[in-house]
Amino acid sequence: MLHYDILSDCELVTLLKAGDDQAYAAIYDRYKVLMFRHACSKIYDTDDAQDILQDVFLSLWNKRADISESENLAGYIYTAIRNKTFNLIAHHKIRIRYEESMLHFAETGAITTDHLVREKQFSELIEREIAALPLKMRKIFILSRKGHLKNKDIAIKLDISEHTVATQIKRALKILKTRLGVIAYLSILFIK
Repeated sequence: MLHYDILSDCELVTLLKAGDDQAYAAIYDRYKVLMFRHACSKIYDTDDAQDILQDVFLSLWNKRADISESENLAGYIYTAIRNKTFNLIAHHKIRIRYEESMLHFAETGAITTDHLVREKQFSELIEREIAALPLKMRKIFILSRKGHLKNKDIAIKLDISEHTVATQIKRALKILKTRLGVIAYLSILFIK
């Protein structure tokens, strides 16, 4: 029986390139804590740091054929974490600018006919994207955002766990954010 925890990074990469999922798990176990701490030290948000870590390791699996056995595995993962962290920081700055812009617009109170037409079109677009969500996720999302129910109440009503409700809402928001873009995503957040 092969003991993956004693293999070198080079040996693990060779096995990873061959599609060995136990080698992948060993790499993850070897570097997850160190890389999670590194991500946390840059962004100070454990949820975002966990997302970055998961994205990097998913990318590692998906791009395993492109990794060189002679490449420094720790350096490869570290660089990927750093790049994802910088991307997230840049994205947060853009989001803050959009939020400030939207708040400024809301404060000016300039509502025109054109604005009302766009708002209606935008609302229809949001409704179409919500309707395109998977059935269970859509039901939970609608109960949360339109029914104004708390996660606990939704869990009781649908006979599922609160964790499932929270996860489904988070996934729905992520899907909608991707499909609709930042401005639409911010509008959805304020529906509640």
